[in-house]
Amino acid sequence: MRRKIRIGVPSHISRSSGNLIMKAEHKARIGMPVLDREGRRIGFIYDLFGPVSSPYIAVRPTVENPERYVDEPLYILWG
Repeated sequence: MRRKIRIGVPSHISRSSGNLIMKAEHKARIGMPVLDREGRRIGFIYDLFGPVSSPYIAVRPTVENPERYVDEPLYILWG
């Protein structure tokens, strides 16, 4: 059974790409759908970067006004 797992809380939106940037709280894979607290799809994991021991996640938003998700926890389905 798939579980909703918190992957992090975006700290900002990249000025150059428009991606939501957050420190990873759980392992994830590029291309995985990203959900809000209500389980609605808001984008997908576009990139994983930084040190392996403490990676960052870039989420490419697929919704209007992605800035509303800054400082809000985001999730993936895992399992």
